[in-house]
Amino acid sequence: MNAIVQAQVIPVVRSNLDFKLNEVPRFWFGGDPFITRMFDALSLTFPDGERYFIQSVRLFRDQITDPDLKQRVADFIRQEAQHGIAHDKMNQVMKEQGMPVDQFIQRLNKIFKFELEKRSPQYNIAMTAAAEHLTALMAETFYGSKETLRDAHPFVRALFAWHAIEEMEHRDVAFDVMKQVGNVPESTRKFVLAWTTALMFGFTIYRANVMLKHDGFSPLQRLQMNIRGLPWFFGRKGKLTKMSKQYRDWFKKDFHPNQHPVIAQYEVWVKTLEETGDPIQAGEAFWQAAKE
Repeated sequence: MNAIVQAQVIPVVRSNLDFKLNEVPRFWFGGDPFITRMFDALSLTFPDGERYFIQSVRLFRDQITDPDLKQRVADFIRQEAQHGIAHDKMNQVMKEQGMPVDQFIQRLNKIFKFELEKRSPQYNIAMTAAAEHLTALMAETFYGSKETLRDAHPFVRALFAWHAIEEMEHRDVAFDVMKQVGNVPESTRKFVLAWTTALMFGFTIYRANVMLKHDGFSPLQRLQMNIRGLPWFFGRKGKLTKMSKQYRDWFKKDFHPNQHPVIAQYEVWVKTLEETGDPIQAGEAFWQAAKE
């Protein structure tokens, strides 16, 4: 049995953070269109994805009796709502660039509507807990080493840093709801992580390529970009490949998110934001504090 490592931090709701996204260049990841659009495509899912997470958790809100979990659920909902607002602003920037954001979102909302109406509450809370596991691991993966996001524009890097911090803070909430009141079968819990992973990255790659088409790149150019760019994420030494061990921990019967440590420079971000009130400075300090 794996003992639960109490690597828990308290969710804090932070609002009205300005990341100056209107000042960000079109290809903000070192001028690389493919990696930029992959992150953009991931960001596209956040506003409506997090509204779906909120709805999934609310299905069980009346069944929660533990006061601590009730408070964490309330903070989770408020944090996710703020993430949606911030990424909506990033979506607006993409719309101004001519990207088919509304089309993507309409299709996404059809999927979430289907899940909530046709699937059980147990399935939906398991999907949410699985997605939170994924996003918390991505936070560690992208910010654990300074080299990973070295070429990212500081403003976008700061946006994702803030999101990463708060994913760390509430990574256990949906999981604890699932475990304490969700009554989710183990087979469902294990299946949904694999399914959520396939959906998340499948749609991300698809949307990135649609956006590259709208950027004016030909089919051959897009194919070449995928061949060069996908290994950065998923290759043998890919950035996301590095999280495979922690990812697989989910499938252990006694897994809990707090078995994974909180990212090392967490306190740097929190302290810098408290001192400056500036999420961009906090994001820069957070990134600079990562290991080389």
